[in-house]
Amino acid sequence: MTLGLLFLLLLIIVITAVLPRLITRWSTQSWLFNPQEAPSGQVAIVFGAGLWRDGTPSPVLRDRIATAAGLYFNGKVEKLLMSGSITSSGYSEPGSMRDYALRLGIPDEDIILDYAGRRTYDTCYRARHIFEIDSAILVTQAFHLPRALYTCNQMGVSVTGVAADMRQYRRSAQSFWNLRETVATIVALWEVHVTRPEPILGQPEPIFPREAQ
Repeated sequence: MTLGLLFLLLLIIVITAVLPRLITRWSTQSWLFNPQEAPSGQVAIVFGAGLWRDGTPSPVLRDRIATAAGLYFNGKVEKLLMSGSITSSGYSEPGSMRDYALRLGIPDEDIILDYAGRRTYDTCYRARHIFEIDSAILVTQAFHLPRALYTCNQMGVSVTGVAADMRQYRRSAQSFWNLRETVATIVALWEVHVTRPEPILGQPEPIFPREAQ
């Protein structure tokens, strides 16, 4: 392989890896708000982020729940949609998210659980087609927000985003998340524009009656 061909190959790889994240960041940057300036809406979608071995939320997930709780107590949203999955060890990610939200003072009747939010794509798809959400505030960390916003918007949900970065995370963790996010964003663009896979569905469970929206 010649040096020129190798350089071209490397350039293609870099563009393929970087361009999707540039697209999602550029197209969603005007939808980002801090918690105080976020526009009011009916529901905040909280994305799962893993549990400890004892079944309690990881620090990243606790920050997401706490940020969403802040939106709720400040009158920004009426309901919290906790989206996650059942872990291989038998723990319920949405159930653990609800328990933590209850400890923060969120009323149980204002917490909705999505047990089939295995991925960001699934969460956004089900938010629109199962929970019949037309608009939402998305709550997750800054590194994840562009992909989440872009994906939900492509599903027909009008979205704004609030970053849940409530602490300084380890640099090693941030590096891993950004590497993972690069791959996940490529997959996300492929799915929303090409394959459009259908996640686990079921009967509609609208959070709000249509006439109330």
